Amino acid sequence: ASQLQLNYYAKSCPRAEEIVKEEVTQLYHKHGNTAVSWVRNLFHDCMVKSCDASLLLETADGVISEKTAKRNFGMRNFKYIDTIKEALESECPMTVSCADIIALSAREGAALLEGPYISDMKTGRKDSTESYNSVIDDFIPNHTDTLSLVLSRFQSVGIDTEGVVALLGAHSVGRVHCVNMVNRLYPDVDPTLDPDYANYLKRRCPNPQPDPKAVEYARNDRETPMVIDNLYYKNLMSHKGLLIIDQQLTSDSTTYPLVEKMASDNGYFHDQFSRGLLLLSENNPLTGDEGEIRRDCRFVNKA
Repeated sequence: ASQLQLNYYAKSCPRAEEIVKEEVTQLYHKHGNTAVSWVRNLFHDCMVKSCDASLLLETADGVISEKTAKRNFGMRNFKYIDTIKEALESECPMTVSCADIIALSAREGAALLEGPYISDMKTGRKDSTESYNSVIDDFIPNHTDTLSLVLSRFQSVGIDTEGVVALLGAHSVGRVHCVNMVNRLYPDVDPTLDPDYANYLKRRCPNPQPDPKAVEYARNDRETPMVIDNLYYKNLMSHKGLLIIDQQLTSDSTTYPLVEKMASDNGYFHDQFSRGLLLLSENNPLTGDEGEIRRDCRFVNKA
């Protein structure tokens, strides 16, 4: 990550970061959930090999899109990345990478969701010329994985336990498709779930075999679903964790004290979330002569 710099575009495209902020803000006011997508994109792109926008490639010319992978189920709003890219292209053609758009839009998205503002986010990432569809499962943990596996996956990209517990706080926003939680409701309700919360989830997900294409979902945080706040941790402490991985944070002796601390101190949570997001954004970037700057975030440049 040492190759990344603060204000990398200061000379080549002085308004680059400002343009991302303007576009992300306009999109948020039209489609609020885009802000959640930008935070999620950073995780799904950067965990797999590198923060290199490989996630954004469509299936074409021998590339199989990462968007089709099971672990990336439910991801959306990719078309609005093109909106941001077009604004940058009209100001500074072929200058700002799609990988930097992912990082900068995640920063702005988190801020619009009332999370911390990461002023020290670096830029200078280049874009990958390949997709890593076939190895995604080796990098992105699943929500049903054991906590120790999830912690080790994050550790391999340099994020410690405290950082992982904070990054899972991103589950404080957005929503989860029923496909990903009916295993905790049917045939029997997971005994670690609060009974009232389980009833809410059953109302949201009445079918033990939900249609992945149906709009059937529930929220981890019903009170402030568009605010990155510590209500997520308060909910965990009252047995209202939505996914298995959420609830596991309270049953492990290494993570429980951190959940407790974040539940009682939103400022501490924000500091750790900010640190975790920054570490994630600097995972193994392509810099210098590596990779390219895509003209269109969906396709590798034509030779």
